[in-house]
Amino acid sequence: MQRFVESLRQTKSKEDCLRQTYDLLTTKYHGGRIQTVTKLWELYPRSIDYLWSKNGFLHCTNFNRLFRILLVQSGYFTDRDIVARWTLLWFFSPHQYIQIRVADDRWVDVDVRAAVFGIRFGDFAHGFHDRGAGNVGESPS
Repeated sequence: MQRFVESLRQTKSKEDCLRQTYDLLTTKYHGGRIQTVTKLWELYPRSIDYLWSKNGFLHCTNFNRLFRILLVQSGYFTDRDIVARWTLLWFFSPHQYIQIRVADDRWVDVDVRAAVFGIRFGDFAHGFHDRGAGNVGESPS
């Protein structure tokens, strides 16, 4: 993790740091509808090191926990620049995404868990809006 943080400190801007972090997390991990229910014990991981050592499925809250740590450690962001937000998927399932301040007057919605379902950078899953065109069902494990 420290090697990745060091590479983030070398990025050119807040936006570049944010995008590189998003790209890494969406490559290393994914969300999953069924796994969200069948892996409830993973809601509260033992440590950040445990989360970082994993690949594959993560709950939205753990995605956002890693995202926050990486961004703050980069030196480009503070805790006040990152706000956790809640929404509902399928109108009954709670889901967390984050908003990140990239300038004094500009915030970006980031939902790394939903990227596998076609939700793009700058958007978040909500309601029935958690599927991209042609991307239906669970992600491959």
